[in-house]
Amino acid sequence: MRIEGPNAVDTAPTSSWPGVAGPLVASQAVPPTRRMPAMLELLKPITWFAPMWAFGCGVVSSGVPLSQRWWAVILGIILAGPMVCGTSQAVNDWFDRHVDAINEPDRPIPSGRLPGRRGLLIAVAWTVLSLLVAAPLGRWGFGAAVVGLALAWAYSAPPLRLKQNGWWGNTACAACYEGLPWITGAAVMTATRPEWQIFAIAALYSAGAHGIMTLNDFKSIDGDRQTGIASLPVLLGTERAAGAACIAMALPQVAVIALLLGWGFVTSAFVVSLLLMTQLLLMVRLMAAPRANAPWYNATGTTLYVIGMLVTAFALRMPT
Repeated sequence: MRIEGPNAVDTAPTSSWPGVAGPLVASQAVPPTRRMPAMLELLKPITWFAPMWAFGCGVVSSGVPLSQRWWAVILGIILAGPMVCGTSQAVNDWFDRHVDAINEPDRPIPSGRLPGRRGLLIAVAWTVLSLLVAAPLGRWGFGAAVVGLALAWAYSAPPLRLKQNGWWGNTACAACYEGLPWITGAAVMTATRPEWQIFAIAALYSAGAHGIMTLNDFKSIDGDRQTGIASLPVLLGTERAAGAACIAMALPQVAVIALLLGWGFVTSAFVVSLLLMTQLLLMVRLMAAPRANAPWYNATGTTLYVIGMLVTAFALRMPT
């Protein structure tokens, strides 16, 4: 959520949405820069990679040749990224517009580039379009879309607004970004319920993503604290939150390695072990200055994490 926006204005309307008060546009000027169209920026294409990658891992782990269900792969990637994830970003930006006015006043809604309730209308429209895209993917693809969209709204919107608590919010977000797309990818390829091994691995990598979500919260500590959002960096402090994130990321990978060894995938277990050990070394630097180094770790350690996901996916497609 750090994409530049236009100059903010001082005469924006105030919010009339329940529980949100104050101007929706920040009063300070934001330097003009090159920027993408407001609607595309609202959907945050940079965030689409994670669920698309997880969906791809699910496809690989199914063991079904791409040639047999190529259309489902294309449709599923569109569903996981631009549609469901894009919807979640639009929903979050609408219900977080008062927070973004503090943390990121150049976002499309607080900057005034999407005036009135246009952001909410986009979120609703993208929800409906996501369901239409999911319909041809069968009951598993459509069901996963329903669950993902429900979590997207529950995460940001009242009365649940799961993001008010870092433990619950990050759990929902991690499930939508990793576990759910992985299971969906496998299900749409096999047109049936995936094997329990796929459920187990998807759940573990989803649990590890809780730590990634915690590190992502470091960028919005000030706004979260001012608006009463109890993210883990706010609840625990930066050092304890970073430590919790490291544990959350590392322990599931240890479990993945144990499962791979138990299933006879020794080479894959060795590769994931090397990736984990490198992450542990990077975590030392992260812990030295958590708030400053969180973006750096998300660009380095998280990359190794998702590479491990793909290595594991290729292992699952092989017979035990």
